[in-house]
Amino acid sequence: MMTIRKISSLLLISCFLVLFLNSTAQKRTGNNHNPVFEGWYADPEGIVFGDEYWIYPTYSAPYNEQVFMDAFSSKDLVTWEKHERIIDTTEVKWAWRAMWAPAIIEKDGKYFLFFAANDIQSDEEEGGIGIGVADTPGGPFKDYLGKPLIDKFYNGAQPIDQFVFHDKDGQYYMFYGGWRHCNIAKLKDDFTGFVPFEDGETFKEVTPEGYVEGPFMFIRNGKYYFMWSEGGWTGPDYSVAYAIADSPFGPFERVGKILKQDPDVATGAGHHSVIHVPGTDEYYIVYHRRPLGETDGNHRETCIDRMYFDDEGFIKPVKITFEGVKARPIK
Repeated sequence: MMTIRKISSLLLISCFLVLFLNSTAQKRTGNNHNPVFEGWYADPEGIVFGDEYWIYPTYSAPYNEQVFMDAFSSKDLVTWEKHERIIDTTEVKWAWRAMWAPAIIEKDGKYFLFFAANDIQSDEEEGGIGIGVADTPGGPFKDYLGKPLIDKFYNGAQPIDQFVFHDKDGQYYMFYGGWRHCNIAKLKDDFTGFVPFEDGETFKEVTPEGYVEGPFMFIRNGKYYFMWSEGGWTGPDYSVAYAIADSPFGPFERVGKILKQDPDVATGAGHHSVIHVPGTDEYYIVYHRRPLGETDGNHRETCIDRMYFDDEGFIKPVKITFEGVKARPIK
């Protein structure tokens, strides 16, 4: 027969369990907005087109299942509409797996979606960085070149994790690279290839200290903010660091980390992009992270939090949250 003491202990344990579950549920639901949409998605590219926010992420799954990409659009950063299979390997004949880390740019009324495919490990393998093109940001995207734009290792950089940067003089540059090397290259006006620099080089290495992958750049108050991911993408040490320079070529002196895990919220916070609300000094960091307790490397969620600067222009460390951001329509 169960004693009164045992019954009391069980009731106490039950109460603690209910409180814990309620607390966890509150973190996941209610008025909280992170993750911003359901599903395992990573490497998000956030951007503004017109009066809409868009996010283009990697479908986070085993490489052989990463054969398509979805996109998401929102009028306010909170409510998101899913656009399924904006591109896939049936359209990109040379790609067969590991489609990831998209970047997108609008030019002359066309939308160019840059992506990596096949996770090539040498110059002898087929794959690398390709381009899709569409008339609308939601696609469908068609293979623009019929082949990779970059399919070789230059300066030791694996051809992945590309970001297209539109400089204030009108020039388009590509930053890219895995395996702890980052290159910059000058894109042709029609994005069919690259224009060599004055010294004859086509791919210049600009790797900062600590760089692993995931480059991103924006301009604020005339300064070039160059950002990248550090650590291992499957581990808790994944994070984002940055540098500030006077040109897109650097030199990029590492300032420090501004995004990392929080043991009370999530692990592996990294591979980000930045959304700037037009006509304001409001910036939002879009990134992926892994829920607490998740051990599957592909179980990553896309989140958004506010990014602030101090009076000297340095980026303040970002606090990752369950709450995310409030509704922010573009006016």
